[in-house]
Amino acid sequence: MDWTAQVDGYCERMAPGLWAEPWNAVTNLAFIVAAVIMWRRCRGMPMGQGLAAVLFMIGLGSGLFHTLATRWAGVADVLPILGFVLLYIFAANRDFWRLRVWPALILTVLYIPYTATLAPVFAQVPGIGNSAAYAPLPVLILVYAALLFRRAPELARGLAIGAGLLILSIAARAADGPTCAATAGQGTHFLWHLLNALMLGWMIEVWRRHALQQGQGGAKPVRDH
Repeated sequence: MDWTAQVDGYCERMAPGLWAEPWNAVTNLAFIVAAVIMWRRCRGMPMGQGLAAVLFMIGLGSGLFHTLATRWAGVADVLPILGFVLLYIFAANRDFWRLRVWPALILTVLYIPYTATLAPVFAQVPGIGNSAAYAPLPVLILVYAALLFRRAPELARGLAIGAGLLILSIAARAADGPTCAATAGQGTHFLWHLLNALMLGWMIEVWRRHALQQGQGGAKPVRDH
């Protein structure tokens, strides 16, 4: 396989070159901004700052892909996203469900066969295209929200909001090709970046608030004075 081969997978890219996808490239700054904000908000909370660091890497990887547009840059785009998902699921298993490390890790690894099983099912949905690989994730988040609602209703609502934002962002990603002509070659992939950055930052905030309330994460709960 030629890892330096060019990849043209988005409406906005009409020709080779670093600046062939200006909106898709620039909107990756949203990930960077969200990462910096959440790094500061999670000061003294190693898991929260770890999630923020991976979010920063998502911005860098996606930025590489939408400028260089090579196969290796595509891998640099996808791996941090997978890393964030797995790390967040582990954090949720450990901190939301209060599981020990090994059970939390085992349940986290099960996300891979879970997605491999459901992604082909979602691929049958008209118009979703290659965004089907992301579709199992909001389903999982909503399952967690439903199961946690009695125990932690505020946490469950936060997760449900995150799932809603992710559904919107997946819809924007899936609409990139079908709306290409109607948007005069602009597409909608840049909205995936903006909505996804908001969603990922929000999910870190959901974890942070719960950790503070429970006295987890290395930080003490905030108390009213």
